[in-house]
Amino acid sequence: MKYMLWYSVPYVGRHSKAWHRFRDKMLYTIESRGYGVVDPRYPEVREYLISLYETAIQEWNLDGFKLDFVDSFYLPEEKKHDVGRGRDYVSVPEAVDRLMSDIMDRLRRINQNVMIEFRQSYVGPYMRKYGNMFRAADCPNDSIENRVRTIDIRLLCGDTAAHSDMLMWHPEEPVESAAQQLINVLFAVPQLSVLLERLPAEHVKMTAFWLAFWNDHRSVLLDGRLEPHNPELMYPLVLASNTAKLIAAVYHRTVVTLDRDLPETIILVNGTRSDGVIMELDRDGGSRTIEIKDCMGNVVEQSVFHMQAGVHSLPVPPAGIATLTGGI
Repeated sequence: MKYMLWYSVPYVGRHSKAWHRFRDKMLYTIESRGYGVVDPRYPEVREYLISLYETAIQEWNLDGFKLDFVDSFYLPEEKKHDVGRGRDYVSVPEAVDRLMSDIMDRLRRINQNVMIEFRQSYVGPYMRKYGNMFRAADCPNDSIENRVRTIDIRLLCGDTAAHSDMLMWHPEEPVESAAQQLINVLFAVPQLSVLLERLPAEHVKMTAFWLAFWNDHRSVLLDGRLEPHNPELMYPLVLASNTAKLIAAVYHRTVVTLDRDLPETIILVNGTRSDGVIMELDRDGGSRTIEIKDCMGNVVEQSVFHMQAGVHSLPVPPAGIATLTGGI
């Protein structure tokens, strides 16, 4: 297992030794919280921060870092003319760019594959220059927010890994509701934070099923052609596909329209609390084997399905899946 350590990059607390060293080199301070944000325009500030990470990765054999709160580097309006006096940059954004670039350069000299994770809201295409993992902002126990945030990240991060926020739910939730936490982040790397030993048996079975599903299909979910529908409606339908497989996850009572040549395997995920998934075909697709499972992976139906052009309602249980194979 890889091991990463979390750091809040810009903050220096009043009770730390670094405060006395850098108290006159702050962009601003937050008195109520007892810390300040260091000014990265000073080369000695940048060197101090970089050396922290170098020492940590060498002495503790770390695999990477979560470098947090990078968006807290900004220059207050009342200090916009406060330049010089040992600073080697005028622009704070340029100084942050230099800091982050030097961090990556020096850490990669130690470990070429070092992992660096960033969190919304300071993720974007340019941030790929410094990190290789982007995570949704804090939204534990909020499956819809996690879906929207992870899909937003996928649309801007290229081949950078997109991670969900921590998945949590109450152990007394119906198992179908708990499953929504995993189903809503299928197209990102799930991060599980529930305590498994405190979950009821059916929740554990459900979690094992959906994590196994994600592992089995991760090449399509993460690296396939991503098609998120209707961002204005918070992505009620998301598809991912390659030449061999198509996966469609439905998060609202909507129609999965398949107006294309279909691959050998089609998987429909019912990401709702209602029974059934509606599929519309624009052409005949022959006969296929259909297997329907509930949210814990129990098979509830196996039969032959004739994929005729038109609209079909498939009896997929809440948080369950239907897998159609063959027909090529």
